[in-house]
Amino acid sequence: MGSMEITTGSMETALMSDLTAKLPGDVLVDIISRVPYKSTRCCKCVSTRWRDLIAHPDHREKLPRSTLAGFFYRTFDMDRCQYDSHGYRSLSGNWCPIDASLSFLPNYKKIDLLDCCKGLLLCRCSKPYPETPDYVVGNPATEKWVTVPAKEWSSDSYARLGFDPAVSSHFHVFELVPAAALNANLKFDYNIKEVGIYSSKAGAVVEGNCRFIPAPTLHDACGRHDVYVSRGQLYVAYYGAAEASIWVLEDSSSEDYWTLKHNVSYLQLFGSRSKGRYGVISVHPEDDVIFITVESKSTLSGDRLQLKLFSYEIDSKELKFICDLGRISRRPYLSYVPLFSESLADEH
Repeated sequence: MGSMEITTGSMETALMSDLTAKLPGDVLVDIISRVPYKSTRCCKCVSTRWRDLIAHPDHREKLPRSTLAGFFYRTFDMDRCQYDSHGYRSLSGNWCPIDASLSFLPNYKKIDLLDCCKGLLLCRCSKPYPETPDYVVGNPATEKWVTVPAKEWSSDSYARLGFDPAVSSHFHVFELVPAAALNANLKFDYNIKEVGIYSSKAGAVVEGNCRFIPAPTLHDACGRHDVYVSRGQLYVAYYGAAEASIWVLEDSSSEDYWTLKHNVSYLQLFGSRSKGRYGVISVHPEDDVIFITVESKSTLSGDRLQLKLFSYEIDSKELKFICDLGRISRRPYLSYVPLFSESLADEH
C-alpha cells in the first residue's frame, strides 16, 4: 500500500506541475505547432493527452511534419534577363517564420546563394566593383552571420558548406577553383584545379587531402546531374530526357563508388499528357523523397511558363503536388532545415 500511495502522490504532483493541463486542446496544438519537428516528436512523450492531440488527423496539417522548412532559391528578372535576388518558399506552414529577404546580412551590392547545410546558409556577397567578394555564412533562424575571406578568383569558383552541429559548432567552406578562374586564357576550362578549405575553428584556410570521385556512368550524355546530402550520405540525382535516377555513395573506398537507388521514367511520373520540361532540384535531407519541378503553360497568363513543385516518395512511388513556384524562381533550390541553438564563432 505504501508504494501505491507514493505512486498516486507522484501522479498528482505531476498533474499539478503540468501548467498546460487546463489549456484547451486547440491552444495547446497551436503552441506545439511553433516548435521544430524533432521537438514535436518529443512532445508526444509528455503525456497521453499530448500524444493524442499530435496524432489526431484534424491536427496533422497544423503541425510540422519534417524539419525541412522550405527552399531558398535565386530569382530571375524577366525584364532585364538576369539574376537579380533571392526568394524563399515555405513548405511547413508558419512554424518557422524567417526573414526571407535576409536583411540581417551586411548591405552588399549583390547576394548570391551558394549552399545550405543543416541550418547555415552560404552566400557570396559582391562589393562595389572591383573589390573581391566576401563569403558570408549566416543563420536565418537566429539572424547571426560571419564573414569568410575570399580570393580574387572566388567570383568564378564553386563553393560549398560543410557543417554538422552534432559534431561541432564550427563549419568549413570548400572552394573549388576551376582552371578558367586561374587563367584567363582557359576561359571555357571548368576542370577543378585547386581546392581550398576554410575552417571557422582555425579562422583560416587549412591543409587537407582531396580525392576526386567520378560521377556515376550515365547512358544519356545529354542528361544532367547534381549532388546532394541526405541522412549523412552523398546522393547524385540524375535526370535526362526520359527518366530520373538516384545514386548513393555507400562506400568511397570501393571501385564501384555509386549504387543505383532508384530510377523512374518521366512517363511514369506525369503520364503522356504532360509536355512540360522537368528537373530534379533536391533530395530530402531526412527521407527517401526527391523534389521535382515541372514547367507548364498557365491559362491565366497566356503562353507564360509557370514552374510547379512536386515531391516524389521513392518507397511508395507517390507523386504529390506541393505548390506553384511562379516564373522567376531559378536554381539552386537550397533545402533549409532551421537551426535555433547553435552560435557562430565571431558572429555578428
